[in-house]
Amino acid sequence: MQFVSIDFETANEKRFSPCAIGVVIADEHQIIDEFYSLINPQMEFSPYNTYVHGITPIDVVDAPTFTELWPRLDNYLNHHLVVAHNASFDMSVIRNTLDYYELPYPVLDYLCTVAISKKTWPELENHKLNTLAAFHDIRFEHHHALEDARAAAKILQYAVKSTESGSVEDLLQQHQMTKGKIFERGYAPPKEKRARKTKRIYLK
Repeated sequence: MQFVSIDFETANEKRFSPCAIGVVIADEHQIIDEFYSLINPQMEFSPYNTYVHGITPIDVVDAPTFTELWPRLDNYLNHHLVVAHNASFDMSVIRNTLDYYELPYPVLDYLCTVAISKKTWPELENHKLNTLAAFHDIRFEHHHALEDARAAAKILQYAVKSTESGSVEDLLQQHQMTKGKIFERGYAPPKEKRARKTKRIYLK
């Protein structure tokens, strides 16, 4: 099945300050399409954020604003399965930015490759994107939105392959995980399914 891997970089600590977006369309076996754009956040950059991702105010002067870019992003995301590494951050950027600009929410399911990686490779020291990339020999430029989105897509592909699941749906069933959801002015995070408790019957 196809999924959309995304990654945002932000101008500052505010979740409604995206300054770059990477989008990767993939399935369990291959990368199908990619999209990258800088975003003019129309607000100040934090020196720390610039230190992390290298994007400066000068870089985004001629970049589209989020509202200008949103119709294209909405087309990628709406009614699709979306994947991100540490998805709570990227989903928060989407929700906070849509709220800030008073734009309608897309309807989408989403997964976090951190949570999936913890279930697939529990023996790793940690499940940061660079750790997983090194483990799978994925070469990428960390904190570049497109490179991070591509790495997350490949990690999901490796998870499907290493568990011999065959598909993302089978992988989720094997790990007893559910998808998260975003819907108008709300969301539900991905969860692990709890094992049903067996009732014990005691005889006198």
